[in-house]
Amino acid sequence: MTYFDKVLIANRGEIAIRVMRACRELGIETVAIYSTPDKNALHVKYADEAFHIGEAHPSKSYLNQNRIIEIATLCEAEAIHPGYGFLAENYHFAEQVEQSNLTFIGPSSKTIHMMGSKLDSKEAMSAAGVPVLPWTKGGVTSSEAGIAFAEEIGYPVIVKASAGGGGIGMQIVWDSSGIAEAIEKGMRIAQSAFGDPTIFIEKYLDKPRHIEVQVLSDYDGHGIHLYERECSIQRRHQKLVEEAPCPIMTQDLREKMTDSALTVAKVCNYTNAGTVEFLYFEGEYYFMEMNTRLQVEHTISEMVTGVDIVRQQLAIASGEPLAYEQDEISLRGHAIECRINAEDPLNDFTADPGKIVRYRSPGGPGIRVDSGIHVGYAIPPQYDSMISKLCAYGLTRIEAIERMRRAIYEYVILGVKTTLPLHHSLMHNRQFIQGNTHTHFLTDQQIMRNLQSYYRDEESRMQTLAASLRQGKETAAVTAAINVYLQHMNKGK
Repeated sequence: MTYFDKVLIANRGEIAIRVMRACRELGIETVAIYSTPDKNALHVKYADEAFHIGEAHPSKSYLNQNRIIEIATLCEAEAIHPGYGFLAENYHFAEQVEQSNLTFIGPSSKTIHMMGSKLDSKEAMSAAGVPVLPWTKGGVTSSEAGIAFAEEIGYPVIVKASAGGGGIGMQIVWDSSGIAEAIEKGMRIAQSAFGDPTIFIEKYLDKPRHIEVQVLSDYDGHGIHLYERECSIQRRHQKLVEEAPCPIMTQDLREKMTDSALTVAKVCNYTNAGTVEFLYFEGEYYFMEMNTRLQVEHTISEMVTGVDIVRQQLAIASGEPLAYEQDEISLRGHAIECRINAEDPLNDFTADPGKIVRYRSPGGPGIRVDSGIHVGYAIPPQYDSMISKLCAYGLTRIEAIERMRRAIYEYVILGVKTTLPLHHSLMHNRQFIQGNTHTHFLTDQQIMRNLQSYYRDEESRMQTLAASLRQGKETAAVTAAINVYLQHMNKGK
């Protein structure tokens, strides 16, 4: 196979390291970019070359398109991998990369543009026979039209920004009393966040499952799927826990859903790795959107299929045909991913940036940790709060859950509050264990209330550890770090 000689990774943290690892295995040199607060980050140390990109604010660093391409040209990189977030789904950036005689490791700018509009993508998929929820075709430009449509399809409905992502601006409207205000607010948020005031309204499903299908396509139009992932456990429309395969999946539903996902990829002339997202409710599924990039949760699909998705991204972008036929892809076992964020779950998931004073990652059978932090690293407040991805694999779902419980117990992160206590609670929740999840699971199961008892147990464990360390040879600094951790625990109660 012919690969690139040098790739610039236009990202930071764990995803930058993930891409660099695949490049290193293939003998590809890597180039890191970093902002001022990231000068000591792991991805900077791991890369073959590293260039300062700008100050802390993303607009002056990781979103600085011209500077990124300038660095890529300067160091003679042949391609740019955007990771996820930042510029990964920015069609202007992809287009600029293409025009600079560089390869964008992902789909074409035209595809990103098409699928970046929820309205355009829904229109195209509906025409292709992919199931979609009723929506306002052409978008909503006046309160009167939006109100009329909502009355026609019946409440509840959801108001969304056409160019939006990450749940920004989404509003659920349960009856006619709130629809006018939601439309006006939605337009303001859409204009402010995305520079486009276009919104649309679609039928809202109460407590659906969020199921997505991983696809890979090459330049010859050959596409395959790597089965599905369940991503229903979320907070503010952002995922917290993912698993593969979906615990309630049937063979009939899988065949229909994966066929639809491949149809989506074909309709938009997709190349490289992408994810087609669906909502599932009362036996039916509906196309929601396509993420035209590598997903955070690609890890669990790799664990249950044995396919290195990032390696395939590099191969496809290099012009190589897909290395697999569909009948060569099979599911084996079960995998779960917990996103470990520097957030306080008991304070509405408020971000808690700060310095890592002690760090010990878990290990043992079936455990994978993708992380971009280390002891002494200060988590900047300017970027996403996710600090690592904790994955557990087992031959059965129960074994994966049991291994995840052990890994959470072993995981030590001191200096900032994290979502580890939340994941501990989830992995012991009876409904989760039975696979009965949906997008409002955290609220429905009152998970936050259950965290209080975990905090008490964790504080007792850390007090015991601190006492034993004082009697041993551990340094005073470590004991002090544990005391800082206990203080954080007490603040969360």
